[in-house]
Amino acid sequence: MIVLEGLPALSPFRRERLQARLSAIAPDLRLLGAWSVYWVEPEPGAQPDAQVLQRILQAGDERQPLPAGACSRFVVPRLGTISPWASKATELLHGASLPVQRVERGTRLDLAGWPTDAAAQAEVGRLLHDPMTQSLLDDAAQGAALFTTPARGALERIPLDALEAANTRLGLALAADEIEYLRERYAELGRYPSDVELMMFAQANSEHCRHKIFNASWTIDGREQLQANGQPLSLFRMIKQTHIATPEHTLTAYSDNAAVIEGFAARRYRPDPRTHEYRAEALVDSAFCIKVETHNHPTAIAPFPGASTGAGGEIRDEGATGRGGKPKAGLCGFSVSHLRIPSLPQPWEGARALNPRMAPALEIMVDGPLGAAAFNNEFGRPNLTGYFRSFELREGDLADGTRLDRAYDKPIMLAGGLGAIDRAMVAKRKLSPGDAVVVLGGPAMLIGLGGGAASSVASGESAQDLDFASVQRDNPEMERRCQEVIDRCVGLGEDNPILSIHDVGAGGLSNAIPELLHDSGVGGVIDLAQVPSDDPSLSPLQLWCNESQERYVLGLPQERVAEFAALCLRERCPFAVVGVATAEERLVCGYGVPGVNRSTLPIDLPMDVLFGKPPKMHRDTAHPAPPRWPALDTGALDLRDAALRVLAHPTVAAKSFLVTIGDRSVGAMTARDQMVGPWQLPVADCAITLSDYESYAGEAMAIGERAPLALLDAAAAARMAVGEAITNLCAAPVDSMARIKLSANWMAAAGHDGEDARLFDAVRALGLELCPELDLAIPVGKDSLSMQAIWKSGNGERGTGNGGGTHKSLSPVSLVVTAFAPVEDVRGQLTPLLDRDVDSELWLIGLGGGRQRLGGSILAQCHPDAGASALPAFSGEGEGLGVPDLDDPQRLRAFFELIRDARAAGLLLAYHDRSDGGAFAALAEMAFCSHVGLDIVLDGWGAERIENVFRTLFNEELGAVVQIATEDRAAFADMVARHGLVDCAQRIARPTTAPQVRVLDDFDVLAQWRWEELFDAWWSVTHAIQRLRDNPGCADEEREHARRFEAPGLSPQLAFDPAEDIAAPFIATGARPKIAILREQGVNGQLEMAVAFERAGFRAFDVHMSDLIAGRARLQDFAGFAACGGFSYGDVLGAGRGWATSILERPQLREMFEAFFARGDSFALGACNGCQMLSQLR
Repeated sequence: MIVLEGLPALSPFRRERLQARLSAIAPDLRLLGAWSVYWVEPEPGAQPDAQVLQRILQAGDERQPLPAGACSRFVVPRLGTISPWASKATELLHGASLPVQRVERGTRLDLAGWPTDAAAQAEVGRLLHDPMTQSLLDDAAQGAALFTTPARGALERIPLDALEAANTRLGLALAADEIEYLRERYAELGRYPSDVELMMFAQANSEHCRHKIFNASWTIDGREQLQANGQPLSLFRMIKQTHIATPEHTLTAYSDNAAVIEGFAARRYRPDPRTHEYRAEALVDSAFCIKVETHNHPTAIAPFPGASTGAGGEIRDEGATGRGGKPKAGLCGFSVSHLRIPSLPQPWEGARALNPRMAPALEIMVDGPLGAAAFNNEFGRPNLTGYFRSFELREGDLADGTRLDRAYDKPIMLAGGLGAIDRAMVAKRKLSPGDAVVVLGGPAMLIGLGGGAASSVASGESAQDLDFASVQRDNPEMERRCQEVIDRCVGLGEDNPILSIHDVGAGGLSNAIPELLHDSGVGGVIDLAQVPSDDPSLSPLQLWCNESQERYVLGLPQERVAEFAALCLRERCPFAVVGVATAEERLVCGYGVPGVNRSTLPIDLPMDVLFGKPPKMHRDTAHPAPPRWPALDTGALDLRDAALRVLAHPTVAAKSFLVTIGDRSVGAMTARDQMVGPWQLPVADCAITLSDYESYAGEAMAIGERAPLALLDAAAAARMAVGEAITNLCAAPVDSMARIKLSANWMAAAGHDGEDARLFDAVRALGLELCPELDLAIPVGKDSLSMQAIWKSGNGERGTGNGGGTHKSLSPVSLVVTAFAPVEDVRGQLTPLLDRDVDSELWLIGLGGGRQRLGGSILAQCHPDAGASALPAFSGEGEGLGVPDLDDPQRLRAFFELIRDARAAGLLLAYHDRSDGGAFAALAEMAFCSHVGLDIVLDGWGAERIENVFRTLFNEELGAVVQIATEDRAAFADMVARHGLVDCAQRIARPTTAPQVRVLDDFDVLAQWRWEELFDAWWSVTHAIQRLRDNPGCADEEREHARRFEAPGLSPQLAFDPAEDIAAPFIATGARPKIAILREQGVNGQLEMAVAFERAGFRAFDVHMSDLIAGRARLQDFAGFAACGGFSYGDVLGAGRGWATSILERPQLREMFEAFFARGDSFALGACNGCQMLSQLR
């Protein structure tokens, strides 16, 4: 083992932050320094060139001196794991021909004043590292344990009378009737099951994968729930009813990794599969795939990798749709408990004990969004919309004394998006006996074991080691390579060798390969010895069932394997033929099969044991008693303070800290991201993408979510989620509600008293009532029904607060609806940005039918003491006000058509939906992004509507605020009347140039705020989290700039004429110059680069660095090259260094680049990662 020490590992502000946290625990403890340390394991008998190795790692074998009396601690990846950094850095070293098996990186921390008592040492240790993903070593020599490889784990046979014990020990989460089913089937087979078979069955039949509750039959309040034909009425049946009622424009529903819906005509732009010259293909009807997933359990345990792999798994779902899709744009969302930011205490955040086995909300919101953004960024997909909710509510105590809270201690982590797919690739093909079964992507490792089962149980019901084992690790650069292979296959059109493809997710290969085979009605023989693995110690169970990410399974004709291999070789994407399809529907897995003793096989099962008819679940439940939360009493509230509280609530407050960490333009198909206007504030209602690089057709997506309302009325909460998704989507020019398709993601604490009945009510409200009435279909979705956590306080390392004994927290029944629709012309989009150059007024179109219900509102959540009992105020004020609801679905249709028609008539200047925080929050955000003041006028509302100004301003009924030119008032009012919404529309505000917001009633000022005062409240969460997560000085500087009312904002000015043909002087011969669009593994910006150069008059060619290495392409054949953006080698050694190293350390490439630059007629352009690479070619 070689140990090298590199550059300082922490920036000054991060050192200062860590020192402050250490001093809070041990006042005499001082952080002296932090350095990167590298442990290198050479190939057996080999010695890497020390000079080359040290040059690449920017490290040496001399360590920084340690002062007398000081000690060192080494933070390394958790022992027994292989970090994503190690995988990418090892590949880079291999590219430099260095004989190393693996390199790992850690951090050496030098400390003076190390505490002497064990308790303080343990507390400092927990601060220095995250035990879920890291280990803490006392000496660099202990790093040898990073490379320790034990012997391969043994296959285990489980006696039938020991199945219950194995269920607990292995974390299988099997129900008693499933165990009995297995006992009966194996008795028929005449043998004991192997541990591999049990784990495979558990994954394939977990709630996470099989959706047993959504397929269950139901008895509620003693009444069996039946369809009209007398058959059991399941939740899934009700969801499917929406597609049955409105199948139009949906190409795939419920049968693939994502749904596929129709788009408008578009041209695909990609390289010719054989010449590699970029080209625009013929105009054809387009389609796009839609998917929204959740990754709640892993994010609760380890927020960064949990959210990162959540995003990565959904991206793979899109890529593995049909015979290959292409992910285009993503979305992300989080629901967590109270943040409890130390520098930003809030009056609604009470102290309570927190779950010691789950990350607290603040840690989730610091690290989780970074993980999701990191995967999207490195893969090369813009993240364009999302949501964030912080919610917690005391409910009381259970009969046994357990404290009960409604909270997202187990968070929601939402990952979704849309992708392009060729119409000809939508349908998967069947595998035939003899076809090859292929694993594409990274190697197997001991990570993510049992994730599907772990996600199916309440946190606290499984061992902590199993919690960790179920968390995956991310390598988006590998997933990008896989996607490039898929793209090359799809580019072959009808000659695409991929017959069928599935992503490897929950359950690993044990779920993906049987699914691939079962879909085609075939069996398979799988050679486990051929499964790529970075860990030879993996037992058959671990090899087959681990959830190593960035993998796909495919079916290929045997005669196309060599061609497929060539594509993989060019993209440097690992793959392996691991087996063949068989006519017999039987799954056989072993080492070196066929020809081995069948009694020793890890798996030898008829497929119907996995996919037959295990016991079907029946749910017997009852509705809960009415909620006991008191009504919000607004009588004692102060309007000025209430507004500031509402704007500061994390659910309402600015989301810049969630947005600016992500790339929003990669791919060059973004038509609308979150940021709006010259001051770039994140207030857009929806995301819009383009279908191609030539037309204005595109796709839109928007989120709706009103989960807290479910504690008062689950059906109303579901209707409101759909309504909010539609009112958000109305910002995009969608021409018909029938074109809108919904994803429904359902979360609940199944099994807790009354929650199952609430879930049933919510699904019925959508599946059998609202969606069919509005021509809305739900062709895709997901459920996560273990949204609860149980623990005893004082027995763990995470969590702070008051209270002893047993605690239980569970989320409300939570529905997140994402609406997708094709857009014929994206230029018709509306945003909250107000037109400041016209005399105008703002109208509120409310869909509450005159009711202004405050139940479950942010106003109530901000004032938990404004009630009449010990429980927090949460219900609506006064009789019949309760919870907001979509009382009349046709009113929503009329609203959709009004906005559509008013847009087409040119009457709408700006648009913003009303949601959390009510009309006041919507108006404030319009004022913030437009840098205008507002006079909010109530005099036109009538006495009955302003009897309570809080209800008027802060009710969260569905609706939107629109800006109308004053001269268009009559025309707009006439259009409102023609759509039957006269009672729903009212002028509510006037923009002003003064830096203030006032609420007026008959010219009486009820309240007023300085613009900066409101903005500071709205920006407070972003500022506080950025100071914790980023450089505090930068956070302060951004806030000071953002809050300046007079700041000029962006004013783009072109310094050239876009119509000028700058290539004309160079094309006098009539032959367009050739340019190499150069990319390395991990680069993702090549398509937009090729389009730009083709538009400028060049012939653009796709050139991979592997082409130059193999001699398939030469730089001398091109007039220039453009090195594209992305994350070559995952930027493991610094931005662009890996790419530059791959050139500098290969003599033939170095000479090729030197000769190219020495020419007098050549040029090179580097963008992003390509620029970083070029800057290091010296």
